[in-house]
Amino acid sequence: MIKVKNLTKVYGDRKAIDNLSFEIAKGEVVGFLGPNGAGKSTTMKIITGFMAPTSGEAMIGGEDVFENPVAVKKKIGYLPEAPPLYPEMKVKDYLKFVAELKSVPADKIKEYIDYALSATQLNEVAHRRIENLSKGFRQRVGIAQALVSQPEVLILDEPTVGLDPNQVAEIRSLINSLKGKHTIIFSTHILSEVQATCERYIIINEGKIISHKSLVSEAGASQKVIKTLCFNESGMNGLVAKLNSLKFVNSVKVNGKELIISFEGESSHIAELSKVIATSEAGLVSFSIEQDSLEDVFIKLTSKKESKDGGNQ
Repeated sequence: MIKVKNLTKVYGDRKAIDNLSFEIAKGEVVGFLGPNGAGKSTTMKIITGFMAPTSGEAMIGGEDVFENPVAVKKKIGYLPEAPPLYPEMKVKDYLKFVAELKSVPADKIKEYIDYALSATQLNEVAHRRIENLSKGFRQRVGIAQALVSQPEVLILDEPTVGLDPNQVAEIRSLINSLKGKHTIIFSTHILSEVQATCERYIIINEGKIISHKSLVSEAGASQKVIKTLCFNESGMNGLVAKLNSLKFVNSVKVNGKELIISFEGESSHIAELSKVIATSEAGLVSFSIEQDSLEDVFIKLTSKKESKDGGNQ
């Protein structure tokens, strides 16, 4: 549904995005992540046709964003970081205005407005002025305007920015309710939201993709297996030596009666580790597994260059 190929945007001597390529299938929900200035908003503006790239191409539903802009824009609902609201208008009037701007057929406008209001749970405030709504409701209105043309693709730039935890949870629930009805790509700094709502994530840094993974399988995610053991010294030494000999084990640390094993996690490796420990002379008491969170992965990946440069910004 969304195809980006060799996308580059240059401002003077700086590349905001550098040769980006990725695809998003119909119906997928994908998180678009990166630190401030990574190029997320620039990429989204190009995909929506708001900004032209220096080179490369962006396709929506098989249509080139810049060769067929009108056809593409009919397939897209876009929420920029600052929602394009008219505070003096009432919610329903505003959505009617947006529907007309998006050339929704006259006989479909009421149906589409009702869909947008229902999907975003705005019926109770449909006749209130936008300026009198809370920030959370205003954000919902922003999403409703993206939905009012019933687009195939939703592009949401920081949909939860500035919201309190309850409002963030409401937006999360809203995005989950839209799964399967729209192809969704959204950027956020709240990584737990990506884990709660997305099937995949794309992390970019300094305009380049540095990770592109599935959240369903968490393929390649580093895991830590923590074992609490009762052991005699000879049993411990033998077990540590045996664990260190396993190719997939990154490190083995002993902390009193606790043995901490860091490894690249696959289910077969967990089974093998369990067998090695259970059949050792160390005396297994308990066994637990901890997996790196998306936040751990994000920090490791986006801080690599800073570490190499000695911490320079």
